[in-house]
Amino acid sequence: MSNLTGRQIMLLLGCALAILTAAIGIYGLIRGPGGTSSGAPDGPPTAVEVVADPTNPVDTLRDRSLPHTTDAVAYARAVAVSLFDWDTTAGFLPTDYTSAVLADADPSGEETPGLLTDVATYLPTVEQWLDLGAMEVEQTMEIDEAYVPDSWADAVEQAHGHLRPGTTAVTITGTRHRTGVWNGEVAESSYPVSFTIFVACQPSFERCHVLRLSELDNPLR
Repeated sequence: MSNLTGRQIMLLLGCALAILTAAIGIYGLIRGPGGTSSGAPDGPPTAVEVVADPTNPVDTLRDRSLPHTTDAVAYARAVAVSLFDWDTTAGFLPTDYTSAVLADADPSGEETPGLLTDVATYLPTVEQWLDLGAMEVEQTMEIDEAYVPDSWADAVEQAHGHLRPGTTAVTITGTRHRTGVWNGEVAESSYPVSFTIFVACQPSFERCHVLRLSELDNPLR
């Protein structure tokens, strides 16, 4: 490991954190006669108290709330940014960065247990976060495309009317950028990322809400 450059170390870290979830599908969005969803996950990650410095402007998540819009694509772009832009040195934990997305989950609550599981795979665990914090790792996402995939029309047809009206799949492709410090030197890495965000807008809800996330790097196309 001592022969690796700082950039190679960052690339290896990026690969290690690309945790995968269940296979691609409609993620429980199809509603049966009872309109029920899958069971809830075991529970949220163990909380660790981290106190942010209120005098530091970067130590605020106030501006990360999702927009109130009926535009599914614009809304999905905001969800992507909320999940992928983070800073391990700002005094927060992964759950702080995912809170905006979870706060805007399916108002009916049917998809919320699944979304909790989905979101947890998009960010490092608390243990990984603390390790990355020691290397001052920051991450941003540059979105290349945000679009409704061609396969979504077929998925809606095969659902035979059991999808909530206004449900849309939006596939995001882009580049994840990370910077950090390794052995006292700045290290950078960039690599492609893609996924699909399932949202529900009008007529089911007055504005868009996030339902589920696809497996990371296995989007609908």
